[in-house]
Amino acid sequence: MSIVHALILSLIEGLTEFLPISSTGHMILVGKLLGIPQTEFLKSFEISIQLGAILAVLVLYAKTLLQRISLWPKILAAFIPTAILGFIFYKIVKQYLLGNSMVTVLALGIGGVCFLFLEKMMREKTFTAKTLDEISYKQSIIIGLSQSVSMIPGVSRSAASIFGAMAGGVNRQTAVEFSFLLAIPTMVAATGLDLVKSGFSFSSNDYQLLGIGFIGAFITALVAVKAFLQFIKSNTFIPFAWYRIVLAILFFIFVIR
Repeated sequence: MSIVHALILSLIEGLTEFLPISSTGHMILVGKLLGIPQTEFLKSFEISIQLGAILAVLVLYAKTLLQRISLWPKILAAFIPTAILGFIFYKIVKQYLLGNSMVTVLALGIGGVCFLFLEKMMREKTFTAKTLDEISYKQSIIIGLSQSVSMIPGVSRSAASIFGAMAGGVNRQTAVEFSFLLAIPTMVAATGLDLVKSGFSFSSNDYQLLGIGFIGAFITALVAVKAFLQFIKSNTFIPFAWYRIVLAILFFIFVIR
C-alpha cells in the first residue's frame, strides 16, 4: 500500500463511517478498484483508521458526554451485545468476510432494500423516544443487537444501529445521534482487539500509513458528521437506500463479473 492509497482510503473512511452506506464496504470495493493487495495489514488498516473518525465524534460530542452522564450506561448497554458477538466471531469475520467483494456487494444491496422498507414502515409508527435522554435500556439493547449485524462487511455499523433504533421506536435524528455515540466504544474495542490479535506486528512504514489514515479520517469525519446531521433534519434515508442499491449493481456488473 502506498501513501496515496492510505490517503484515499482515509478520506473514504471519514466520509462514510457515519453515513448508512458502509465505510468498510466502500474501502474494500475501492481497494479492489485500486488494485491494493488484500493483505492482513490492509484489513488492520481498514479497522484501525476508524479511530480517527471516532475522535471526530468525541470532539463534537464532548460537551454532551460530559454534561449528560446518564447516557453512558445506555451506551454501554448497547455496546455489550456487539462486544460479545464481535469477540466470538472476530476470527471468522476477518478471515472469511473482510475483503470478500461478493459479500460486501450483497450486503450493500440488501441493506438498501431494507432501508426502503424501513422508511415506508416509519410513516405510520409512533416514536417513544424523541431525545437521547428518552431512549430506554430495552431500546439500547435492541440497538446493540442490530449493530452486531454490521460485522458483515457492507452492512454498515451506522445503518444497522440506526435501523434498530428506529424500528425500536426512536425518531430519526435521535437514532442518528445515538449511533454516533455508540460508535465510540464499539470502534475503540474493535481496533484494540485487532491490534492485540495482530501482536502489533507492524513495520515503521506501516505505522506511518496508519498515522496518515488516522489524520485523514479524523478531518473528513468532522465535516461528514456535521453535514449528515444537517441533512437528516429535513430528509429521509431514501437517497442512501438507492445509493446502496445502485452502487451494489454497478460494482457487481463492472468489478466482480
